[in-house]
Amino acid sequence: MRPIFLSRPGFIAAPFGLVLVLSRLSSCSSPLPDIPDIAPYFGTKTRYEEVNPVLLRDILTVNKSVLRAPQSERCSPVHLTAVIRHGSRYPTAKNIRRIHKLSELIRAQSSRRSEEIHRDWSMWYTEDMDGELVEKGRYDLRHLARRLSLLFPSLLSEENVKQQKIRFLSSSKRRCVASVEAFQQGLQQHWGHQDVQYNHQVNDELMRFFERCRGYVEGVENNRTALAEVEKFKRGEEMEGVRRRMAEHLGLPPHRLTPDLVEAAFFLCSYELSIRSHHSPWCFLFDENDAKVLEYKSDLKQYWKRSHGHVISSLSSCPLFHHVFRTLDRAGRPRRTDEALPEPASIQVGHAETLLPLLSLLGLYKDQTAPKAHNYNTQHGRSFRTSRIVPYAANLLFVLYDCQRGPRLQLLLNEMPVQFLGLEEQDAPLYRDVRAIYRHLLDGCDFHKECEVKPEGRGPNTEL
Repeated sequence: MRPIFLSRPGFIAAPFGLVLVLSRLSSCSSPLPDIPDIAPYFGTKTRYEEVNPVLLRDILTVNKSVLRAPQSERCSPVHLTAVIRHGSRYPTAKNIRRIHKLSELIRAQSSRRSEEIHRDWSMWYTEDMDGELVEKGRYDLRHLARRLSLLFPSLLSEENVKQQKIRFLSSSKRRCVASVEAFQQGLQQHWGHQDVQYNHQVNDELMRFFERCRGYVEGVENNRTALAEVEKFKRGEEMEGVRRRMAEHLGLPPHRLTPDLVEAAFFLCSYELSIRSHHSPWCFLFDENDAKVLEYKSDLKQYWKRSHGHVISSLSSCPLFHHVFRTLDRAGRPRRTDEALPEPASIQVGHAETLLPLLSLLGLYKDQTAPKAHNYNTQHGRSFRTSRIVPYAANLLFVLYDCQRGPRLQLLLNEMPVQFLGLEEQDAPLYRDVRAIYRHLLDGCDFHKECEVKPEGRGPNTEL
């Protein structure tokens, strides 16, 4: 048996310790839950388990071989900075309104598929849920904390937890605050502390830098032309094919289904899976090829809104970039024997909108050919797939090691090694070499200079 996540108002789950025991016992005996074939293609609404499927059998699986500092240099980790996305959440109010509209449209139909949907599913989302963290999201962060404690026992140690030596930061959004609290809960319960004490600060300058960057807000977020590739793709032949097939399944004339309603049905499948671990009847409206088209549409949006599509999108993350490297500088500098040890870890919880610009600024996941509306068929091997990069509870880990030749830095994304741009042959290059690669940003990347630009053009304001 595994933890069961139910919709509001009730959440039923075994007590924390029993859940852990049962999940461990079940890893060898019980079959995996019924998961839609399209589950790996939900973009930013993908479960973390789709990126690391081994967690479906054992949520505390840790692969210590991912830590790859040179063994010959007797390296030991001295600091961890983790930039983490919040856990699984409810749909936003905007998407709930779309779901309601879709539900009413289907209810008015008398086709076999629409009757099956309303026999097995009923509308239960309410607008007041509006992106709040769900119990599965707390579970995501509690167990991420426990896995990182197993991976870095000297940094996330019982002593460091008890003496509050670990720094915790969060976005002001309630789903992020609830996530950083769940992380702290998991960390303290890992070391047997049942009386959880929270110790975190809200810092939107670091975790929600994008809304403070005028050049980004006016040049991209509110600019009608910034997402032109997305609008073209929504009207293109690939999306039209998905819409036509969905309409046929439901017995609807295609003109009754807008691209937004098609996407609402697709995301309904994802929400039911990520919130309730339920293989929803909405999932059967799409095959894997449909899912790849809808994932690409989502990736186009994130590429042109939050990533490499516009330079200002990545430059908006300069405050977080500088904060990370200042923290690493302090942790890696030489110390006298009588000096205090560096801060062992900094845990920072934000959004997909926090991670994507930072990854882009680091030069990661930039394909040779940019994704556009017209080149879908050549993009199947692209590295920029948000389903893999920023699922719920996505985490970017900067691991600083003390080694004989000097400090080394390793990067992990979602608990898997990632190589720095220009240093791809090394998993944990010397920290000074990493700084040399990013020297132009460390010496520049001035948030106020880059962001105090006033481009022309305004349009609707949307979030993930």
